[in-house]
Amino acid sequence: MKNTDERTTSDARGGLAAGLLAYLAWGLFPLYFHTLQAVPATELVSWRVICTLPVCLVMVVALGEGPALLATLRTPALLGRLVASAVAVGSNWLIYLYALASNNVLAASLGYYINPLLNVVIGVLFLGERLNRPQWIAAALALTGTMVLASQAPAMIGLSLSMALSFTAYGLIRRFVTVSSVVGLTVETLVLYPLALFVVWHAKGSAAGWAMAAPDWTPWLLAASGLVTAGPLLLFAAAARKLDLSVLGFIQFISPTIVFILGLTLYGETMSRERTICFALIWCAIAVFAWDMLRRRPRRAARHA
Repeated sequence: MKNTDERTTSDARGGLAAGLLAYLAWGLFPLYFHTLQAVPATELVSWRVICTLPVCLVMVVALGEGPALLATLRTPALLGRLVASAVAVGSNWLIYLYALASNNVLAASLGYYINPLLNVVIGVLFLGERLNRPQWIAAALALTGTMVLASQAPAMIGLSLSMALSFTAYGLIRRFVTVSSVVGLTVETLVLYPLALFVVWHAKGSAAGWAMAAPDWTPWLLAASGLVTAGPLLLFAAAARKLDLSVLGFIQFISPTIVFILGLTLYGETMSRERTICFALIWCAIAVFAWDMLRRRPRRAARHA
């Protein structure tokens, strides 16, 4: 029993570390993709898919996951779920890059502030997860902060909600796919690959031409987008299988907070009263949640002793 508990604790720690790294990377994404702002969002998403697939295949070979990949492709139930998750993550990429390209950094930040709240709601209502009183207080603070920010930018709420819903759907689907994160992401990129090829081929024949033929650093940045895309997604997929959705939801506040700060300091966003209130309430929610986890930690250690 003790060995099982130790493995459970180790899995939780590994999942937490993977989740933190994934959200930190996603928070810094605007720094990378803002340099590709001139590339149309649909073409940029397509190059991400095209350049991610080779990275995934190399990892499949390196990790000896070839048989598992073939087995997944031959299993209709698994393949169907991964098709659904591919649609969800592809939609999320498109909406996110459109928000950055149209200088709606606030909408991107708001969307990922809403997403953790949706994770908590789904975890409680549909997955049997429970929140104690401090966690409900934290959720209420976060919801209040998000509503304040949403009221300040009603025109952006549709874009933000679309981002939140698409990524919440992705996380929920991936939680119930019993394949490794590498195999899952490989199948997802395979599903999106034909459409991505069609988009870039159509772009090549357009008046502007395709971005991969640009004379500057754009082709290199597009090629590197495969690594940039695959890394955080693999970390997130691993975290989603080891952590409760409620925990995964709260640590996701790291990503929109970084995006919020980048928008404020680098991309011309202004600090209004509503944004200040939202930022303060979100971090109060995180503080309450973290305090509760630390408070209950000695009890869990005592039970496992």
